[in-house]
Amino acid sequence: MSTNAEKFSKRGVRTSYVSTVLGISLVLFMIGLVLGGVLGLDNVQKQAKESLQGDLFFKPEMNDADIKQIEQELKTWGQFSDVFFVSPDRAIEEFSGADQNADQILSVFEGDNPLPPTIGFKPKADYATKEGMLKIKQALIHAYPDQIDEVNYDKSSVETVNLGFKQFVFLFLVVAILLIIVAVAMINNTIRLSLYSKRFTIKTMQLVGATSGYIRGPFLRQSIFQGVVSSIIGLALLMTLFFALNNTLESIEITFTPMSFLILLGSIFVLGIFITVISTWFALNKYLRMKLDDLY
Repeated sequence: MSTNAEKFSKRGVRTSYVSTVLGISLVLFMIGLVLGGVLGLDNVQKQAKESLQGDLFFKPEMNDADIKQIEQELKTWGQFSDVFFVSPDRAIEEFSGADQNADQILSVFEGDNPLPPTIGFKPKADYATKEGMLKIKQALIHAYPDQIDEVNYDKSSVETVNLGFKQFVFLFLVVAILLIIVAVAMINNTIRLSLYSKRFTIKTMQLVGATSGYIRGPFLRQSIFQGVVSSIIGLALLMTLFFALNNTLESIEITFTPMSFLILLGSIFVLGIFITVISTWFALNKYLRMKLDDLY
């Protein structure tokens, strides 16, 4: 009979431990999702800004060779993430789109391609602002006053990208703060419930003369171990989600620099250990201060 009771007790302890670790892992996964979003947001914003495109239109006397020479020179400029030559054939294909083919458009002009050769450019993220694009335009016209006829880019797209990300960052930070507060409360509650089942053991150790430090030792060491294991599980879930999103999303890729990944990794481990230790400390103090009659 005692053997069965002992097995049941051990099974209950293991179940409680596993449920606690899983609960903390899911909460750390939520925190990691928020932190990963914040860290990855810069890269997503950079991709969106560097997807903006401008076009250089040249004077009629400019031939393909001259334009390609300017293309090579512009590739050395620090303002551009990409510079590329757009031939008339490529231009007519891009202009035609999916609704009609290039031959239909050319037939309207009796086979003559009306589109001139151009140069397309994509600015670096630091220059993908209203002021930055204006500086690029002025610099191009100043460098090639006799060659460039017009510098064209979509001003509304530039403003939309920058304004949209500012609004998104503000909303994301508000949601992130709320999620982290809820996550910390959930971890604290999970650990309190876990220690509730051991309240009589804690009080018994105290009654036989064990000091508070001696009682706290095993529980704090266990909380550190729980924090490490939970952090590993939470990170594994997080990396799996990011990997799945990268395979699903075509236009945006969620990537991290080595530094941002180390920040994410360290933050999850530090938060996992810190929150579990602090929650265990306060929960233990509560039961150490309680009278025996109040435990029932």
